[in-house]
Parts: sequence; C-alpha cells; structure tokens
Amino acid sequence: MKRIGLVLSCISLFIIPSCSDKEDLALTPIVDDSISLSNAFPNLIFSKPLDLQSPQDGTNRIFVAEKGGVIKSFDNMGSTESVFTFLDISNKTATASELGLLGFAFHPDYITNGFLYVTYTPSESLAVISRFKVSETNTNVVDTSSETILLEIPQPETNHNGGQLAFGPDGYLYIASGDGGGAGDPDGNAQNLETLLGKILRIDVNINDAGLNYTIPIDNPFVDNENARGEIYAYGLRNPWRFSFDNQTNTIWAADVGQDNLEEIDLIVKGGNYGWNILEGTSCYQATECDATDLIAPLYEYGHSTNDKSVTGGYVYRGNKLPNLKGYYIYGDFISGRIWALDQAGNNKLLLETGLNISSFGIDENNELYLCSFDGKIYDLTKVD
Repeated sequence: MKRIGLVLSCISLFIIPSCSDKEDLALTPIVDDSISLSNAFPNLIFSKPLDLQSPQDGTNRIFVAEKGGVIKSFDNMGSTESVFTFLDISNKTATASELGLLGFAFHPDYITNGFLYVTYTPSESLAVISRFKVSETNTNVVDTSSETILLEIPQPETNHNGGQLAFGPDGYLYIASGDGGGAGDPDGNAQNLETLLGKILRIDVNINDAGLNYTIPIDNPFVDNENARGEIYAYGLRNPWRFSFDNQTNTIWAADVGQDNLEEIDLIVKGGNYGWNILEGTSCYQATECDATDLIAPLYEYGHSTNDKSVTGGYVYRGNKLPNLKGYYIYGDFISGRIWALDQAGNNKLLLETGLNISSFGIDENNELYLCSFDGKIYDLTKVD
C-alpha cells in the first residue's frame, strides 16, 4: 500500500496548528482509573434510544430520540420519574434494520424560533431531514403539522444511513450521511461527488435558495464544481455513526463504522476525502495496493478483535465532574460496550468494559456526558471516591 499522500488529522476546522506541533496536542495522561458507569435516571426506560440532546435553553431538560420515531423529554434530575412525548412521528417512520429516527438537533436560536431538525426514514428507500416547530401553545410539544422537508436522500439499502445532525459554530447545519448500504459500497457512493451518500453535508437553514428550503454556503468546498453537489463538506465515509464539535477548539470529531476489519476516528476538515471505499481505515480495501494520494488518514483506528466491531462516536469532554477526562474524546463500541478516551495526538486509553450496546453519546447544558444504550437506559460516567 502506498503511503497516505496528505495527512490532515492534526488540523481543526478553524484553527490550523502546524503538523510538526502535533506532540503539543497530547494531553496530560489519564492517571485516575477510578471511573465507573451509573444509570443516570434509574426511574426511566426508553425503547432503543439513539440520540440525546439538550436545547441549551436554560430549562436543563434532556431530550432522547427513540429509534421508532419518538423524542421524549425530561428534567435533568437523577430522581425524575416523569417523561413527556416531545415529538411523535412513529406513524410515518420505517424502522427495519438500521432505519428509524436517526438524529436531531435544536436550532441555536431555539429559545426564540422553536425550530427542531430531525433525520428519519419514512420508507426503506429514503431518508429525510426535516424542520419542525414547537407548538405555539405548549412548549413541551412539537407541532407535527409544522414539518418542512429540507433534504431527501435516496437510500439504496436499509443500512448505513448515518443521520447525525449538529449545528457548527458558524451557525450552519452539518449532516452525516452513510454510503447507502450494501457491503463494500457497491455503487461507489462515498467517492462520488454527485451523490449525497457517504458524506458530511453543510447547509444554511436560515436562508432559502430558489427551489430549496435552505441555502448552500458559498464557501462550501465544491460549490463551483458542476459535477458535484454543493452541499458536500467532506466525503469518503462509510457510515459516520455520530460526529460532534469540540466547543472549545471547533474541531469536528467523527466515528466511521468499518466494513470487515477496522473502525476509525476522523478529524473532519473542509473538502477532506477520508478514503472509503479505496481504504478501510489505513488499509487498502479489497486490493493489495491502492493509490491513497491525498486521502486523509484517521486520527485513530482499531481492529475487530474480541467483540469490537462497530464504533459509536462521542464528544470531547468539557464538563467539570471528571477533571482528568477534560479535553479527551470519549467514544465507545456498540458491540463490545467498551469505552475509550482519545486525545488529539492519537493517544488512546481504555476506560471501561461495560458490555452494553452503546448507540450514542450526548451532553447536557453543563457539558456533562451521557450515553444511550439499547437496554433502554441512559448512563453517565462517574468518579469513584
């Protein structure tokens, strides 16, 4: 295999340190192993929770999306027993295989405009990104009649749908899209700039272009390429299952689920090509040699040893409860339930062996970290005295 031609894993979205300074990105090694996992809300249970978000509206509420098409809300107190249905689109959400309500995000000005953005699959062959608005008469409920479809992304198969939504510090909405499914990306979607599959997309939801319910930012990397979709921000991804912004450095961290051998963590940059399906991680996929010129290597990869087989992306920890984890990217594996801490220099440390099916991570108003598990519970990391 040829060497990766251009390695940008030490470049953040807005801050571009010299690659020669990469060692400076290493954090003080974690010396406190007294981290455990607790059921954060022991009186609550959910059905296949897939996403957890906070509206940052001062109410200290947490919102959890269930795969079947429901978003529920509750007060962020460990003793809470009450759960409210915030959005219910289960009657129009297909849920076979990896389909469902896949992700959601609150508009940065949610306090004033009440806008909620959702990715879901209305059928086995389509994913949509829609905007909803909270009810004018009840701020605890979304008005389902307010739906405006922003994007429709055809899905060749029922897996690899991506679906994460997040607003960046630039105010734009970023969207993760999988390669459309099927083993090995048989249609070559991830490397095809004429399709939205296998990409990170970026759109402006505050202004509408003619014929669109959004605007394509003028500095998107492919807006002047007549053979590319202007919405594309980065490409060459298989199934980016959760990405997030580090709210201090504005770096985009993404976990890309591998095919047969390797799971990877990427730092996403504008216009970057992350290699799939030429590469799986840093290895040639289905070839003994491949041209990896200008492909971006993952910051970190791990193999399918033991039960590690499906990475779940998390967040750079910026809370206060676990000071030794500050600045580390916390992520896990859906199959093994293991949780790791990774720094921007590529140093990785195993934190916990949980045995859980970890489907997603999320943060609350105080940047404290939670994880969703398919056993129906929401967990948090705690420090053992």
